[in-house]
Amino acid sequence: QVQLVESGGGPAQAGGSLRLSCAASGRTFSTYAMGWFRQAPGKEREFVAAISWSGDITYYGDSVKGRFTISGDNAKNTVYLQMNSLKSEDTAVYHCVLDPEGFSGGYDLPVLYDYWGKGTQVNVSS
Repeated sequence: QVQLVESGGGPAQAGGSLRLSCAASGRTFSTYAMGWFRQAPGKEREFVAAISWSGDITYYGDSVKGRFTISGDNAKNTVYLQMNSLKSEDTAVYHCVLDPEGFSGGYDLPVLYDYWGKGTQVNVSS
């Protein structure tokens, strides 16, 4: 099994920044991808960003391109999401995810990710 634990959420002002972290533990994989989805009240889960295990492939959702940056530290089994220029519409629960097959089936569908963290709340006020 894999455990994913998110941290770094909280309140922020519009235009401000937050950095989320996700620490992975448990079973290891030779190739994998990690990323973030978010879900706001009354809305469907939305793909935010993902990164390959090597760190050389990244994907972003259209709504966060140019504002959010995903990165990883393999030595720490941790992935980060740097969120800049926050908007009120970024308010959501952010879930860390892991795809043990490393983008073999795509990158932006929730069903591709076998492991999910419990999430961390981000609240952006304008």
